[in-house]
Amino acid sequence: MNANYLNKLEYNKVLEILASFSNTYIGKNFCLNLVPCNDKFKVQKALDETSEACSLIVRKGNLPISFIDNVEVYLKAIRGNAILSTKGLLELARILKMCRNLNDYFYSKDGLNAEDYAILDNYFNSLYTNKNIEDAIFSNILDENTINDNASKKLYTIRKSFRKLEQDIKSKLNNFIHSSTYSKYIQESVVTIRNDRYVIPVKQEYRSQVKGFIHDFSSSGSTVFIEPMAVFELNNEINNLRVEENIEIERILKDYTELFAPIVNEIENNIRIIGRLDFIFAKAAFAQTYNGVAPTFNTDGRINIKKGRHPLLDAKKVVPIDVRLGEDFTLLIITGPNTGGK
Repeated sequence: MNANYLNKLEYNKVLEILASFSNTYIGKNFCLNLVPCNDKFKVQKALDETSEACSLIVRKGNLPISFIDNVEVYLKAIRGNAILSTKGLLELARILKMCRNLNDYFYSKDGLNAEDYAILDNYFNSLYTNKNIEDAIFSNILDENTINDNASKKLYTIRKSFRKLEQDIKSKLNNFIHSSTYSKYIQESVVTIRNDRYVIPVKQEYRSQVKGFIHDFSSSGSTVFIEPMAVFELNNEINNLRVEENIEIERILKDYTELFAPIVNEIENNIRIIGRLDFIFAKAAFAQTYNGVAPTFNTDGRINIKKGRHPLLDAKKVVPIDVRLGEDFTLLIITGPNTGGK
């Protein structure tokens, strides 16, 4: 159909309403790029899949689909043998989890006969799931900034040693701060960090009284942040542990990335199916919201619209109309003033 005609009909506004019922960027793209079709078989299939989705929503509730990130950059990274970030691994694991939830939704034992939903069954049956990978990621990557201590034995050991050293450093510095010899030199009784080193805030005028390394000054210049010699070696040890921790985390991320390497194509297929299902169920939600019905087709040129309403008009104010054409007459002329409802 001519794009100019569609613009005149404000067709794009209808598509925007349809897209508001979708949850994923792929589903929204399907909605916004939907165009009228004059292929009877394609139209009938589209109507049948929407009808199946409407029936499924009534029986099982809304589809368990939520927002997903565009993960194409992560899939390309895997193909290029790069190591994924924690965020990338979590996003791919979320897709696997969503696919498992979708499978559970459709195939749960509640008397549903998949044969009655042949079109949707084809989509759900094509979803790839992998609970082992899903569990490995979610149990060991707690969020985008945190990897579980138990992700590996070595990481657990490193962090245990780190915490012990950290406690030793803080204990030594707290004793230093509250000692009768040095307490008068301290600006504030706190232990803080500068340049990844534990330091104490010393009054500027007493900086020479505390032997150690200066790492920073306060903005006013009244405070000097000094690392006392007593914790120098401990700070070195804890920084060495930080390096070891980062190396071990990199190794863990590499291992988890390799879990996805053999299933990149399956993940891509999952994303396409998720988007398609999101689109189909958006149409179903649209239909239910506007009390739509699936039309019955004929090849005789007959049109019979009963209680038709324009979707852009206020449902509480619009007056439904009946329109028929092709039986007793084949030509219909609608006249009336502007804003008269033609």
